[in-house]
Amino acid sequence: MPLRDGSAQTSLPRFLSVRQVADYLQINEKKVYALASEGRIPGTKITGKWLFPRELIDQWLTESSHGGVLTDRLVVAGSDDPLLNRVISRLAEETQAHALVSYTSTGTKLGLSLLAAGRCDVAAIHWGPVEESYLRHPALISQFPEHQQWVMVRAFLREQGLIIAPKIPEKDRNVKALVAQRFRWALRQEGAGSMRFLDEALSKYKLKISDVNAVITARSEREAAAAIAMGEADVAPGCHAAATEAGLGFVSSGWEAFDLVVYRAVFFRTLFQKMLDRFKDIDTQSVGVALDGYEFEDLGKLVWAAQS
Repeated sequence: MPLRDGSAQTSLPRFLSVRQVADYLQINEKKVYALASEGRIPGTKITGKWLFPRELIDQWLTESSHGGVLTDRLVVAGSDDPLLNRVISRLAEETQAHALVSYTSTGTKLGLSLLAAGRCDVAAIHWGPVEESYLRHPALISQFPEHQQWVMVRAFLREQGLIIAPKIPEKDRNVKALVAQRFRWALRQEGAGSMRFLDEALSKYKLKISDVNAVITARSEREAAAAIAMGEADVAPGCHAAATEAGLGFVSSGWEAFDLVVYRAVFFRTLFQKMLDRFKDIDTQSVGVALDGYEFEDLGKLVWAAQS
C-alpha cells in the first residue's frame, strides 16, 4: 500500500510488510532487509516473513533524528566512572519525571556499539595513556560507520592504575610483585578501557594478562572495587577515584583522557549541556578533588569531529 501514489498514512495497516516499509521510508527493499537483519529497525520475523509495527517504525524514525523531539532523554553508556555516576544521578534528580536521564557502565567498546545502534545518546570512552588519546580515540571511533555523525568532547583526565586491598604489604605494591606473588585479580570484561590500560602496563614488564591470577570478571570499576572490599579479590585495574571511593589502596600506572562521544545534534541538546555544566560547578569539582585522580582543565572542549 505505497505512499508514493498519494495514499494517506492512516490507510496503512498496523503491521507493515517489507515492501510497505520500503515505500514508507522511500528506500529499496534490500535496505529494509539489511536493517532488519542487523536489528537496526523494529520488526519481527513470523513464519519466515518480516512484519514491522507501524507505531514503532514512527518512533524509530524520531529517535534516529537524534535531536528532533527527543530532547527529554539522555542515555549514557560506556566506561564506568564514579564522578560521572554522581553527575548523572544529580541531573536525574533535578529533571524528575520530565526527562529520562540514565547511565549504564558497559565498557568503552560496547558503549560505542550502543551509540552506533542508536540505543544510547552518549558513549563514555577511555583507551590508553592521555599522551596518545588524540590518536587512539579517533582510531577507535572510526571503526564505526556512524562516526561521520559524531563529535568527541573532553570530560576530564583521570589517574588509572591498580586498585589494591589494604592488606597488601608496601613492598608488594608494584605490578611485578602483584603478579609474581599470585594475588587474586578481578579483571574487567573484554572491550573495557581499563583492560587496555592494564595490558600495556603489564607489557612494560614483559608480562601478559594471562600471567595474572584472575578469579573474577567485574563488569565495572565499582564492581571490581567492591569485589576487593568484600574480600573476593586483592587487585583490579581501575581509576584512582574508584579506589578512594571504596577505601582501598591504589598503584598508579599513569593518566588517561575520559571522553564523551555524541551525535552532533545531541551535543546541542539542553540535557547534554546541563550535564557538562554539572561537571563545571564547584560542588562536583570538590567531589572530584576528594575522590582524587581528576584534572578538569579541558572539560567541555570539543577534541574531535569527523571531517566533512
